[in-house]
Amino acid sequence: MRFTKPAGWVAAAGLGAAAAMHVVWVRSPWPFRDRAEFTSAVAGVSEAEGPSAAATATVAAALGSAAYLVAAQAGVAPRPLPARLVRLGTATVAGVLLLRGGGGLVHSGLAAEPTTFTRLNLALYSPLCLTLGALAAYVAKNEEAP
Repeated sequence: MRFTKPAGWVAAAGLGAAAAMHVVWVRSPWPFRDRAEFTSAVAGVSEAEGPSAAATATVAAALGSAAYLVAAQAGVAPRPLPARLVRLGTATVAGVLLLRGGGGLVHSGLAAEPTTFTRLNLALYSPLCLTLGALAAYVAKNEEAP
């Protein structure tokens, strides 16, 4: 029994939620108190070095596109693009998420001094990327029949 549709739903929902969070972060540091706390916890940098609103919006758009590709490959969203393009896009989403997750674990695990960012990266960000990447890889490999 294939679990392509459930895996696609979960991955697309996770990517969509991450996209929504980035949309919020374009204008607000929620759930953090202020921009300084936000950039320290989410990006691991000072407020001055933090991502611009345009960069954050670009990430939101990329995550939203990734959610759509995974959902389309799983057969839970319309697929107006050619099947090969959707499969390649979904495989690319999986690869990027797996690299981000694995790289984040290594980078934060080797950090000389733990910070809020490295702790969150080890406990939340990297495992989430690995989970969503594994689900996207499964969906890319196991296309649901239209």
